[in-house]
Amino acid sequence: MVLTELGGKGGCLCEPARKGELRCPLIVRPTSEDVVTGHLFGVLKALNSRWWLPDLLNQALGEERFRRQVFRNLRIELWEKQRRYPRHHLEWKEGQTEVDVVITWENPKTTVFIEMKYGSQLSATTIHNNGSTGFPSDQLIRNARVGLRENGWFQEDVLFYGERRDFVLILLTPMTGNPLVQKYRDASQLKDAIPDSERLSDLPKLPFIGELGYRDVVSILKQQRRWFSKPERTLIDDLERYLQLKITQLGKANGHGH
Repeated sequence: MVLTELGGKGGCLCEPARKGELRCPLIVRPTSEDVVTGHLFGVLKALNSRWWLPDLLNQALGEERFRRQVFRNLRIELWEKQRRYPRHHLEWKEGQTEVDVVITWENPKTTVFIEMKYGSQLSATTIHNNGSTGFPSDQLIRNARVGLRENGWFQEDVLFYGERRDFVLILLTPMTGNPLVQKYRDASQLKDAIPDSERLSDLPKLPFIGELGYRDVVSILKQQRRWFSKPERTLIDDLERYLQLKITQLGKANGHGH
């Protein structure tokens, strides 16, 4: 499936997808974020995570926080639905949040949410929150709020608390520079944007919110190229061509994809 668009076959469906038995990113238009997400992380899943995952996270956060290691019980899941956020802690209705990419491992316990963008901006509002409540409802703060709760950073109204996990949130777009990333990297501005933020017992090590551009991903893989096997290098080369194609197709007018 990966790179079919380079061969002029973008948009073709396999039989299970045609029957609705499989969620395939090719079921939508080739310019869709789902297609890019499927291509990019289909390749990354096939590569040895030791040589790209810590580099990707450190680049996004601007700090050398994650060490090179074997990631125990590594999982990379696409379009994963999270628990519905408690209604009594919000001033508006909110459905389940679907995170584009969720990466987890257990040494130490860590969860990474990735919000993917291609050719569209971060949603500034939701159906039930247009900002009139006094709290923003953009996709980035929603993912941050949901991720903090899912990973044990809120004091919950339950008898037993879940185990706390380190948490990182990354915005991955064709080009970097989204002002919301810098805004929410500041702890006080982050808390001001979350209803009932006094329930936050603590925060992950700051900064835990960062961003990457498509070219950053390519650059990281090229820098680490010598450590990958020959088949992995072929995948990397194809991915580089694919992402460059997508950036070119997007054009300068909408290059940030915010």
